[in-house]
Amino acid sequence: MKIGVSSYSFSQYISKGKMDIFDTVKKAKELGFDAIEFTPIPEIEGKTRKETATELRELAKAVGIEISAYVVGGNLLSEDEAERKKQLDILKEELDIAAILGVRLFRHDVGFQLPVNMCFDEALMLAAPIIREAAEYANSLGIKSMIENHGRAFQDADRMERTVSAVNHKNFSLLVDIGNFMCADEDSVHSVSRVANLAAHVHMKDFIKKDFYSTDVKDNYFATRGCNYLRGVAVGSGDAKAAQCISILKQAGYDGYLDIEFEGPEDCIEELKKGLAFIRSCLNA
Repeated sequence: MKIGVSSYSFSQYISKGKMDIFDTVKKAKELGFDAIEFTPIPEIEGKTRKETATELRELAKAVGIEISAYVVGGNLLSEDEAERKKQLDILKEELDIAAILGVRLFRHDVGFQLPVNMCFDEALMLAAPIIREAAEYANSLGIKSMIENHGRAFQDADRMERTVSAVNHKNFSLLVDIGNFMCADEDSVHSVSRVANLAAHVHMKDFIKKDFYSTDVKDNYFATRGCNYLRGVAVGSGDAKAAQCISILKQAGYDGYLDIEFEGPEDCIEELKKGLAFIRSCLNA
């Protein structure tokens, strides 16, 4: 396996003007990561997003780091067919950028939360044809298409399995985020063990968990779907049981990227160093 980092992990520095998208490439290499993945390429004055993608690809090549994946949003749960088709067109545009980056892995969202009065089966019926068309277009570009256990609608292991079955396309698989299962109040070890064989890409994320009745929940926690609380920490420092999740992935035959996503309040650079060292220790065990 190779260890990567999401450009999202540097959000602290980017939001404060200490770093831009190009700096993330150089910093990832400096920290010792094998790869970097990008969230949606930002609009930069005087450049098209495709031009920025080209520059990022060339920069990564120059510094000697791989680009593992390109991950974007998406909302495919509108009951308006025209809106769903519009979302498909947006995904195709993002896939064109993924092709420019030279990646072979592309993740898009399905929708953050189920609309009022919509059950999961109805949501899956609406989304599956769009996911399948995106997978088909991605296939024409030589890119694997994925969704992630991200957001509160398609986050459970069972729902992810059912989505793969419903889409039923050879070019569609899963991005498995070990921490995000906790956002749906699932045990990461149990959930990763259910979908490890379907993983085309993996996010390493960790949280400290507090239950609904905890009296010591302070700032920097956010609510899960079941109204428990999570706080982002360095990989290996929380309750996701990251070492065991890596062992499960190994056992399932996964040999791709393990990309760190850090969401905590501490200095992201220092926490990324800790996470990288932890994952290396797991892989060398």
